[in-house]
Amino acid sequence: MRFKIDREQFLKGLTIASKAIGSKSPIPVMMNVKMVLDEQGLSLIGSNNDLSIKTVVPYKIGERDIIRDAQFGSTLVASRIITEIARRVAGSELSFEIIDDTIAQIGDGRSSFKLNSVRPEEYPEIDLDPTGVQVSLDSKVFIQMIDQTAFAASGKEQRPILTAVNLEASGDYKLIATATDSARLARKEIALPNPAKFVANVPARVLTEISKLLEGEGMVNLSINEKKILVSFNGTIVSSRLINGDYPNTKNIVPRNFNFFLEANSLELIAAMERVSLLSIERENVVKLSMSDFGVEVSSKSAEVGSAVETIGTCQYTGERLEVSFNSDYVMAAIRACQSEDVTMAFLGEMKPFVIKNAKDESQVQLVTPVRTY
Repeated sequence: MRFKIDREQFLKGLTIASKAIGSKSPIPVMMNVKMVLDEQGLSLIGSNNDLSIKTVVPYKIGERDIIRDAQFGSTLVASRIITEIARRVAGSELSFEIIDDTIAQIGDGRSSFKLNSVRPEEYPEIDLDPTGVQVSLDSKVFIQMIDQTAFAASGKEQRPILTAVNLEASGDYKLIATATDSARLARKEIALPNPAKFVANVPARVLTEISKLLEGEGMVNLSINEKKILVSFNGTIVSSRLINGDYPNTKNIVPRNFNFFLEANSLELIAAMERVSLLSIERENVVKLSMSDFGVEVSSKSAEVGSAVETIGTCQYTGERLEVSFNSDYVMAAIRACQSEDVTMAFLGEMKPFVIKNAKDESQVQLVTPVRTY
């Protein structure tokens, strides 16, 4: 195996593949990146068994040569070290050669490295074949779906199912994504080009990583079966194991009718919460929203530090006097997810879950549970 490669493209491919390789692994060989050079280009594969990523560096991009002087072959090289070499060397092109099946020699004309390499036969078989239900989506739509839901999934492993985003298509032309950590919920509905039927609990952190890798142009192809989801785009394939179990039934959790409404400017509301929550050092950044005909205030109070209050200027409130306390981090994340200049907050009562939404976008909704204060 031998080739010369554009350093930036090599580094980009290694960085993508290494996202599937953990800092530790019970299987030492999986700390390596698998490199396969064939007629398609240089395939870089990383995996930790639950998550696998394959990305291909092509021979050409447009008229520019990316890989040249190629001799086909495959090998395994320590992922972290080769990625750091590609990041730190000064040259714009790297040479790579396997010597006696055991040494990877890498250089840029000034620096030279010899790394121990491993025979590719020792790497576990990675199944990256698309099976199950096939769905194609515009990548911008897919990114927006992730951005508006994944943040609300749980980061705690006590209930693994809540660390997932639930994707459900019921045989019609729509896909509903739902995430909840039991204190808040985010839901997004997107249109499908073809009818599809499936349910998949995809790890939220996997979707977030995919969102970062997508460049916002072109299509994303999903393949979903009972055990895994395969997401392919721009020469990259991401395969993730699904999370087992039944996702909580959240279909009827969002109230349909409300008694109180606040329309406010998103940036002003977030800025006010950020300021008053500076004093909210006790329990989960709790702030209080006080609303009446006389105005709207955001406040926080701490027995140790003091109190803060700020009046919201750009807003319109409908309803009787109402005070609601909540985790400000949850509400600010929900407001940002609405991706709009103004948001509507709709309430049923002091201790009832309330909704935050973009009045111009019925396809998504954010729900937050209030916090009881004493």
